[in-house]
Amino acid sequence: MALSQGEIRVGEQGRIVIPADIRREMLIDIGSTLVARIENDKLILEKPDAVLKRLQDRFEKIPNGISLADELIAERRAEAANE
Repeated sequence: MALSQGEIRVGEQGRIVIPADIRREMLIDIGSTLVARIENDKLILEKPDAVLKRLQDRFEKIPNGISLADELIAERRAEAANE
C-alpha cells in the first residue's frame, strides 16, 4: 500500500474532509463508518474491520479455556483481601 498523505483542515462543527486519493486508496465510500481514536497525540481513523483484526491479533495468544474476566475478578479479590 502506498503512503498517501494530505493536509486536512477542520471546518465548521469540527468536520474534516478526507482527501480523495486517501479515500480511494482505503476504499472509503460515502456512508462508510470509521472508528476514531487518539494514540500518542495522533488522531487515528480506522475501518471497523481493521479494529476487529487488531483486537483479534492482540488476544490470539491467550490459550483456550482461559477466561480473562475470571482472571480479573480473581486479581481484584486478591487485592481486596490484601487491603
